[in-house]
Amino acid sequence: MATPDAQNTQSEAEREEINKWLPITANRNAKWYYSTFHNVTAVVGAGVLGLPYAMSQLGWIPGLLALSISWIVTFYSFWQLIHMHEMVPGKRFDRYSELGEYAYGPTVGYWMVTPQQLIVQVATDIVYMVTGGKSLKKSCDMLHSWFSDVRQTYFILVFAFIQLVLSQVPDFNSLKIVSLAAAVMSFAYSMIAFVASIIRGTENRNVSYGVRAHTKAGIVFDVFSSLGTIAFAFAGHSVALEIQATIPSPSKKPMWRGVVVAYIIVAICYFCVSVGGFWAFGDQVDDDVLVTLEKPDWLIIIANFMVFIHVLGSYQVFAIVVFDKIESYLLQVRKLTPGRPLRLITRSTYVAATAFIGILLPFFGGLLGFFGGLAFSSTSYFLPCIFWLALKKPKRWSFHWFASYVCILIGVLITILAPIGGLRTIIVSASTYKMFT
Repeated sequence: MATPDAQNTQSEAEREEINKWLPITANRNAKWYYSTFHNVTAVVGAGVLGLPYAMSQLGWIPGLLALSISWIVTFYSFWQLIHMHEMVPGKRFDRYSELGEYAYGPTVGYWMVTPQQLIVQVATDIVYMVTGGKSLKKSCDMLHSWFSDVRQTYFILVFAFIQLVLSQVPDFNSLKIVSLAAAVMSFAYSMIAFVASIIRGTENRNVSYGVRAHTKAGIVFDVFSSLGTIAFAFAGHSVALEIQATIPSPSKKPMWRGVVVAYIIVAICYFCVSVGGFWAFGDQVDDDVLVTLEKPDWLIIIANFMVFIHVLGSYQVFAIVVFDKIESYLLQVRKLTPGRPLRLITRSTYVAATAFIGILLPFFGGLLGFFGGLAFSSTSYFLPCIFWLALKKPKRWSFHWFASYVCILIGVLITILAPIGGLRTIIVSASTYKMFT
């Protein structure tokens, strides 16, 4: 939405009219299972392919512990967001920033949420630009040797061109088929990565399960980076309220049913890929486990193409929130006229910008660690808990009081530590990278 000052100058009727055109609130006819595949698409993203790499940075016990704690913490914070969506009779917090404004006022609450949420949405789309191009190139390289001479940049541009078309979808509910396809693909390639890893692992047991780094400094930085990778894998909270906004009131029960199913699928995908990939390759696994899996060719080609299809849809699930904010600003502050030209220009500009940055910064593992810690941990791990404490005011030492503070502590530690490791990975990768190659 636009800034709080702009909203205060508008009448309720004007805001309602604008909401009928904005992509988040234009259509409230979603079913509970829409919530399932929207959330699977948002959460089970390309980050799942980096989890074996995170395991190799942490080792067996710390890796499984970090993954389990993250699943529990984010499942709990998801529950909090769902219950706060319609906590005020007759009012819905359709956007993350609206919940923040209600908790801490129109200025502090808005700026408390919006910058972090936008970092999550934009950073995810940049990473998905890289992942989409990288996965498509991997599939093509394995199909024919001719593609090996084609730069990754061109494959990112192919991904961006398709996004230019998909970005013209008018509202969130209109993405349901795209999101369903993406959710199916994410589960399918996760299972392919798991099964193929197990097969490869049984063929070669000369595997080392020590951590990747061999110096104390390297181990510390790797631990920091791995926390960001895991945080990136649980990034769906940044679109949770927006997904719930598409469900008719009362939305709590259908949204929760969809999230429970989605998080069961998340657990299956994450633990299977993490355990299978690390068991098969140990500390030699790549930051994208499908890169490590080279045979059988036909299966890896299919898996990489599935990743490509998945991130096509996942990009849009995150981008739709950015579109909503940009268009809201242009309508409420700049007083532009809603219509197809506005949608075409704003959304195409955004897609082009994320493509350009993705081409400049194709450091997959480093990007996960850096962005994962910088903002993903706040929106997924502890902002919902902060709002819960402010709005619900649970009794001191009650379960929800204690659980909220534990989640806040875990999230703040990730926010501080993870970007350090991710930034180091980016710097190391940049030292050997030639721009636009």
